Amino acid sequence: MRVLIVEDQDRLRNWLKKGLEEADFAVDATGDGKEGLWYALGNSYDVIILDLMVPGMDGLSILRRLREAGHEDQVLILTAKDTVPDRVKGLDLGADDYLVKPFAFDELLARVRALVRRRYGKHSAVIEVGDLRIDTARRQVWRGEQEVTLRAMEYKLLEYLAHRAGETVSRTDIWEHLYDFRSHTVSNVVDVYIANLRRKLDRPGTKSLIQTRRGLGYVLGADS
Repeated sequence: MRVLIVEDQDRLRNWLKKGLEEADFAVDATGDGKEGLWYALGNSYDVIILDLMVPGMDGLSILRRLREAGHEDQVLILTAKDTVPDRVKGLDLGADDYLVKPFAFDELLARVRALVRRRYGKHSAVIEVGDLRIDTARRQVWRGEQEVTLRAMEYKLLEYLAHRAGETVSRTDIWEHLYDFRSHTVSNVVDVYIANLRRKLDRPGTKSLIQTRRGLGYVLGADS
């Protein structure tokens, strides 16, 4: 899952970026409003964490521009303003959640995960696809009764495919949701991680949970 942080306080921005990366999110971050809008309009994010008081362009103006351009990214507003009119204005402009400073990181992380679920129409932290079970809060995976141990990027890829289970997901979509803007990873890495997942998830003599749609991408699903 990929997140954009637009926050001008360096220590807070770096703290959020580090924490979210440790929670297996790909993160872009900026302290400038205009650059934040450039990131948001030019990339696909699952969640945008948006401070209201940023230089260059304020958070509400960024939010307005995003919604006018048809972007449906989930937006979590951060603000030191805890007044009803401020919250109402942000929500009316299309914000999806609101968090007042100061806050605990665990609360922000829980809200970000909830927004990711909302983006993909999920209501539980546990995603089930056939006999595959993924606990997105604990980042644990089971196939039947057996727990499957995955490396960080393998897990991130599987979670993204699970959120879109039954859909054909292109390599470009996968790339955009697993890596941040400055990533220099080689182009065939998605295929490598798909192969690793198949080796760890699939059982001998059964159809692979992850099917290739030639020229289109991959689809996760027991009946795929």
